[in-house]
Amino acid sequence: MEIQKYQNLIEAAKEVRKNSYAPYSKFKVGAAILCQDGEVYVGCNVENASFGLTCCAERNAIFNAVAMGKSKFSAIAVVVNSPQPCTPCGACRQVLNEFCNDMDIIMVNIRGRMKVEITPLNELLPRSFDAKSL
Repeated sequence: MEIQKYQNLIEAAKEVRKNSYAPYSKFKVGAAILCQDGEVYVGCNVENASFGLTCCAERNAIFNAVAMGKSKFSAIAVVVNSPQPCTPCGACRQVLNEFCNDMDIIMVNIRGRMKVEITPLNELLPRSFDAKSL
């Protein structure tokens, strides 16, 4: 997989990460989702004192896109300030799977030496639950 083709997506996720609201964990995350038509929508994590009400960057990005009428996606970039890239949590994997189970997940760390990992969602969420499972 070519990292270069996702460079703009990674930059959008890096930029929106700055807006993250993470006063409790201090773990800021930015995400940018690429629609099949080339449009990009972003989201950052938003924490809450009632931790269950916290929403991840990945879900905020996809909800932002859906609110604008988009539902076909090809990739999402997730940027964190950690020594290694992080995968989306289980809840985010399930929400992403609702729309496209083979989209590329681009995981990027910005602490230390930047590393980029790309994997399809269906490898992170094998044997997923979806409408076909009902």
